[in-house]
Amino acid sequence: MQCKSKKLDRILLIPCKVCRYELGEKSISKDAAYQIIHDELLLDSSPRLNLASFVTTWMEPECDRLMLEAINKNYADMDEYPVTTELQNRCVNIIARLFNAPLSAGETAVGVGTVGSSEAIMLAGLAFKRRWQNRRKAAGKPHDKPNIVTGANVQVCWEKFARYFEVELKEVKLSEGCYVMDPDEAVRMVDENTICVAAILGSTLTGEFEDVKRLNDLLAVKNRRTGWDTPIHVDAASGGFIAPFLYPELEWDFRLPLVKSINVSGHKYGLVYAGVGWVVWRSKEDLPEELIFHINYLGADQPTFTLNFSKGSSQIIAQYYQFLRLGFEGYRNVMENCMESARTLREGLERTGRFTVISKDQGVPLVAFTFKGRDTSLAFRLSAALRRFGWIVPAYTMPANLEHMAVLRVVVREDFGRTMAERFLNNLGMAMQELDDEAKGGVVPRMRFTIELGPPARGSGEEATARVVKRESVVAVHRSVSLAGGKTKGVC
Repeated sequence: MQCKSKKLDRILLIPCKVCRYELGEKSISKDAAYQIIHDELLLDSSPRLNLASFVTTWMEPECDRLMLEAINKNYADMDEYPVTTELQNRCVNIIARLFNAPLSAGETAVGVGTVGSSEAIMLAGLAFKRRWQNRRKAAGKPHDKPNIVTGANVQVCWEKFARYFEVELKEVKLSEGCYVMDPDEAVRMVDENTICVAAILGSTLTGEFEDVKRLNDLLAVKNRRTGWDTPIHVDAASGGFIAPFLYPELEWDFRLPLVKSINVSGHKYGLVYAGVGWVVWRSKEDLPEELIFHINYLGADQPTFTLNFSKGSSQIIAQYYQFLRLGFEGYRNVMENCMESARTLREGLERTGRFTVISKDQGVPLVAFTFKGRDTSLAFRLSAALRRFGWIVPAYTMPANLEHMAVLRVVVREDFGRTMAERFLNNLGMAMQELDDEAKGGVVPRMRFTIELGPPARGSGEEATARVVKRESVVAVHRSVSLAGGKTKGVC
C-alpha cells in the first residue's frame, strides 16, 4: 500500500511503512528516497551552531565544487590518480616545512595523509614502538613492556592507541590552576621502557599549549644522564595550524631536536571538512622501513603506511585548495579573526561576573569557563538551556583530581564571527535569566500531555476533536559526564 504526497507539482509514491532496520522488499522512487532522508536530517542540529566541535563546518563554494568533482576518486589508487597523489605529496611537504622540518632544498618530506589525527597518532605511536623494540632487541634487553607518558588531558585517541597496541599509558595528573601536562613530572615518569612522551599543542579541555620547549630541554638532560634516547611526539591536532601563524617564535616543532613526529588535523584549523589528518616525521630514520608496505596490484609500485586502504580523495584536494588559496597571509588572517571573536566572548563572559575563564590567551581560539562557586549542576543546566536557542555548548567534568570542576567550552571556528559571538552572549544572558528565575521559584516542572485525536473534520464547518487522556509533570534530571573512568571527549 502506498500514499500519495504532492510536492512541487509532482506526485511521489512513498511507502506508508518505511523499513528502517532491514532491507525493503521493493524499490521506491529516487525522489521519495531523497525526500525521506532529507526530511529526517532536518532534525539534526545546525553544524555552525555546534560550538562543541573543532571540526570545520564551512568552506568556499569553489572548494565544495572541487570536492564534489573528486568524490568518486579512490585516494589509495595512486597509479590511476597520479595528480591526487602529487597533491597529497605537496601537502605533506608544505606542512613539514611549516613545522620547520630540517629539509634541504629539493628534499622530500616524510609523511602521509590520514582520515584524522586519531589515525595519525596510531601511525606515529607504532613507529615509536617499533623503533624502541628494535633498539631493545639489538641490546639484548626485554622489549615486552613499552609505555608512553602523557598528560591526563589527552584526547581519547591516545587511550585507544595504548589499548589497541598494548602500550601502558602513564598519565600526569592535572592540578588546580594547571590543566595541562607538567613537563617536570612527565620527565620524572620516563623510564627505560618509555617509547615517547606525547605533548599536546592545544588541549581538548582548555585549548592551552603545553610547554614543549621545556619538555625537550628536561628530557635531553635525562637522556644524557641515563643513556636513553626517549623522543617526543607533538599532538598538534588543534594547534598545528594556529601556532605557526599567530606565534611564529614559539618553539614547539622540529626546531626542537627530540621532536621526531607531529600530527595535525586538516579538518580542524586546517579549514577542511572532516575527515583529513596529517602526520609528518623529522626524517626517514624516524619511520621504520618495515612498517611501510609496497603493493603493485593497482598498477605501479605503491608504498603505503596507513591503517586503512581505500578512501575518498576529496579532502586531500580540499586541503591543497586551502593552502593554494589562502597562503600564509590568509591563514594568519583567519586565525587572527578567530582569536578576536574568542576575545569578544571572553570579555562578555567576564562582564557577567558569574564565570571564571580558565582558558589562556595563548592557545586555540576557544573559551573554557566555569561557574564561580561549587555547584557543578549549573554548568549542565546552562548547557541544556542554551540548546533551546540552537547552541550546542558542551559541559563536562575535568579528569581525576579535578572532578569537582564542571567546565563549559565554546570553540571559535572560521564561520563564528563577531556578530554570532554577540548573538551567543545575548542568548546566554537570556538562558542565565531563566536559571535565575527557576532558582527563585524552585524547580519548574515540564508538563507532558497525552492527547487522543478524534476523527478528521469532514467539511469546512466542522472542527477536528481532541481530548487530553493523560497529564504528568516531568522534572529534569541532572546527569554529569565524568572523565574519571576514562576519556569521553572523542571529538577529533
